[in-house]
Amino acid sequence: MGTLNTIIEFFKNGGPFMVPIAIVLFIGLAISLERFLFLSYAKASNKRAFNRLLPLLKKKNYKDIVNFGQSSRAPIARVIAAGVARMTQSPRRDDIELAMEEGVLEALPRLERRTPYLATLANIATLLGLLGTIIGLIAAFESVANADPAEKASQLSSSISIAMNTTAFGLMAAIPLLFIHAILQNKTTDIIDGLEMASVKCLNMMSRVKGVSSQTRETD
Repeated sequence: MGTLNTIIEFFKNGGPFMVPIAIVLFIGLAISLERFLFLSYAKASNKRAFNRLLPLLKKKNYKDIVNFGQSSRAPIARVIAAGVARMTQSPRRDDIELAMEEGVLEALPRLERRTPYLATLANIATLLGLLGTIIGLIAAFESVANADPAEKASQLSSSISIAMNTTAFGLMAAIPLLFIHAILQNKTTDIIDGLEMASVKCLNMMSRVKGVSSQTRETD
């Protein structure tokens, strides 16, 4: 109870800017949770889809690969299906590779969505904390302007201490959001690297199929 009371007292003494900072923190944590769950699901679904598609590639069962890619939500399934679909239209390796790269690029916005907001929210929390402290200091100096000289020092010290609570809370909100932002970015990068690695592996397997050529497009 003592810790809880301290937190409540700290929040009350921070002034009106504590509420918007708390709202920013709540929004940031909600985005963090949603992104973490989405990226974790995307990574797991990519692994399951790749394990299912690899035997189909070895058996050259391209129709099932395309059908699975159209019905699956896993990014890797769509990437491989795009490459297989292009292979039926053009035997050139570079055409297949471009189709798979296009599939990777289409998956990027969904993987990176809302993650950059965390850095923005962290900056907003910090700035709100500083703004609340500045306004609190202005109010503190105004309040002691007509106070008794014997009480000015203690009253000013107390007011400044309260005003600094806003900056402290702003930093307490910003630091975790920046840390989570870095974690989610690394998680997104790992998924993208996995997509590219799986694409190259599947492309090499398809290139061994009779009729697939490494010939590039002729330029004008």
